[in-house]
Amino acid sequence: AEWLLRTMNETEVLGRFIPEFGRIVAMMQFNMYHHYTVDEHTIRTIGILNRIERLEAEDQHPVATEILKGNGINRRVLYTALLLHDIGKGDARDHSEFGAEIAETVCPRLGLDEAECETVIWLVRNHLLMSDTAQKRDINDPRTIDDFAGVVQSPQRLRLLIILTICDIRGVGPGVWNNWKAQLIRNLYWDTRDVLTGGAEMGTREHRVNAARRALVDVLEDRIPSSVKAELTRHYPHYWLGLDTATHTIFAELAAQMGTAPMTSRFLPDDANDATKACLYMSDHPGLFARMAGAFAIAGANVVDARSYTTNDGMATSVFWIQDRDGNAYAASRLPRLRRTIERTLKGEVIAATEIEERTRLRAREMQFTVPTRIVFDNEASDLFTVIEVNARDRLGLLHELTQTLADLNINIFSAIIATYGEHAVDVFYVKDLFGHKIRSKSKRAQIERRLIQAVDATTSPA
Repeated sequence: AEWLLRTMNETEVLGRFIPEFGRIVAMMQFNMYHHYTVDEHTIRTIGILNRIERLEAEDQHPVATEILKGNGINRRVLYTALLLHDIGKGDARDHSEFGAEIAETVCPRLGLDEAECETVIWLVRNHLLMSDTAQKRDINDPRTIDDFAGVVQSPQRLRLLIILTICDIRGVGPGVWNNWKAQLIRNLYWDTRDVLTGGAEMGTREHRVNAARRALVDVLEDRIPSSVKAELTRHYPHYWLGLDTATHTIFAELAAQMGTAPMTSRFLPDDANDATKACLYMSDHPGLFARMAGAFAIAGANVVDARSYTTNDGMATSVFWIQDRDGNAYAASRLPRLRRTIERTLKGEVIAATEIEERTRLRAREMQFTVPTRIVFDNEASDLFTVIEVNARDRLGLLHELTQTLADLNINIFSAIIATYGEHAVDVFYVKDLFGHKIRSKSKRAQIERRLIQAVDATTSPA
């Protein structure tokens, strides 16, 4: 399929057969995320689908392979959706919406029936939905799953969408797909499938919290029975929903061994996600999240996800998933230095902003790509939190500057989701105000937006 489409494209047959496709032939994508022109990217995504369908990528894509092994997947719909998913690029309008309009015209010409046309149009319009939800929202928040399921609506669409999403990300370029993204997308798929098929009818918030508490009791009764009562009473619901039992156990152990130390920590590999999981336990205080983010930046660790929960007795349980510059787990040999850097930063012996400033100069090549700063507030994405999404140029120390700005404004950060697309960073924060409420005041949101933009614009000149 791939070689035939490429041959048709190179001989201009494809562009003449589908003139709408001809408009994206050789269209450049001016950013550091996409490696190929739009037409080449599209053809590569179809090649990836073909390899999955031929059972040549089962180790990398077990869910997609299993779906394609079964019956009921309309291949014509899937291949057509991939062919058309980026056909709206190059226009001032949103390329997903414009692409859906084009698909509405093209699909009947390709011989698809009415139901097939409707599905292709939906897939083109929503081809970024699963990727954006998995990478830019807290998929451990039940509201995220419910909202996503509300858009998808059917298991059939969900199956088609996960395959399209995998092929789209894989087709961007080498190194873009990794275990971290794979696990996020799989978890979103499984949880949404449960909702759509009725498997989550017992998955109420209270039921999930109680199940997590019982699972921890089963572990602690054999290991540190004296900690059971304290652990069950000191944590709020979001802690039980946001972390797994293994992590709950780590924090129970850290609490038991803390004594008079200012902090305790544990670093362990998270092989499934190509990351290192850093669990930090200490007294909570304003700006703590920002200090930790600064310490990771100083040590050259990329934070790919973060969760921070405060207990009712004033302790902070924080988890950071970190990678090195190549998108791999942080080397074990570098962990002792990272731990020392965190401790010194939290004690105030190292000022993160000063250390980071020396390293934030952008290379001249990177300055060729502009990333407009955009701040989005969402009070509907979570039942408990305001979601603040910051779109900006990626650089060392950005997370620290953003979190420090929020701390200065008395905004408490409960979790952060970090995604990067070449030079484009999307940092998402689940927050409350000083009194534990969502940020509903327009004037307060305007102040936060202004200050965050100022923080982003503090980028130093190119080297």
